[in-house]
Amino acid sequence: MAARSKLGQNFLIDAQAIERIASSLGSISTRTVVEIGPGRGAITAILATRAAHLIAVELDRELAPALRSHFPAGRVTVIEQDVLSFDFAAAAAQAGQKLLVAGNLPYYITSPILLHLAASHASVESAVLMVQREVADRVTAAPGSRDYGLLSVTVQMHGPVERLFTLPPSAFSPPPEVHSTVFRWRFAPRFVALGVEEESFLRFARLAFAQKRKTLANNLRAAGIAPQAAAAALAQAGIDPQARTETLAVEFLAALWHSLAAMAALPAQGVS
Repeated sequence: MAARSKLGQNFLIDAQAIERIASSLGSISTRTVVEIGPGRGAITAILATRAAHLIAVELDRELAPALRSHFPAGRVTVIEQDVLSFDFAAAAAQAGQKLLVAGNLPYYITSPILLHLAASHASVESAVLMVQREVADRVTAAPGSRDYGLLSVTVQMHGPVERLFTLPPSAFSPPPEVHSTVFRWRFAPRFVALGVEEESFLRFARLAFAQKRKTLANNLRAAGIAPQAAAAALAQAGIDPQARTETLAVEFLAALWHSLAAMAALPAQGVS
């Protein structure tokens, strides 16, 4: 079955990589696993023999029926659905446990899928995901690197990430124009430990990273925060007034959020 470019389909054909992805989930004999975008079923075939239950979420109207006929109902459930509308909480409730997730994510909706997983963190224990290498660079970036930004903070606030391995275009059919990286994401949100409210802090982070070329102080002023309040909050949080947001670890951003919230200085969209 030919790949459909509009769906961002590049099917993994490297047998060693397929095994490594499956093994990276750990022991799954008693677990429910959700596979995002199973495609032709290369990874599905391994997961189906190891997981107690595999839920394969496939959008393609031709691939989903083919998967369903190849993997009879029982240990494998094939759902023809956009993963962005998949209810991880309901699946976890039905499984009676948190879910494990695996998938070769379509390049064109990688960030929305990551955000959907982040929003579903209470229902997911860990995920092993393949993405475009440049996206993995952003997801795993440390403060001070050129790739560190809003996506880095959003993902890492929901739990630690680690790069596992990178694959060349030749590992896929058809070969994409980019390399792909597999990373593991363990869901252990840091919001409570840092004393911040999740939605409010993430809205604030969007303000702070609004324009990477500007200093954090300028971004705060652009968001409607008075210069005096911004300066006072930065000082209280121990942040250099000339610092750019991409140089700051989440602990500093949390401290700044606290300072601004205490001053009631955040705009309405920046804090609950």
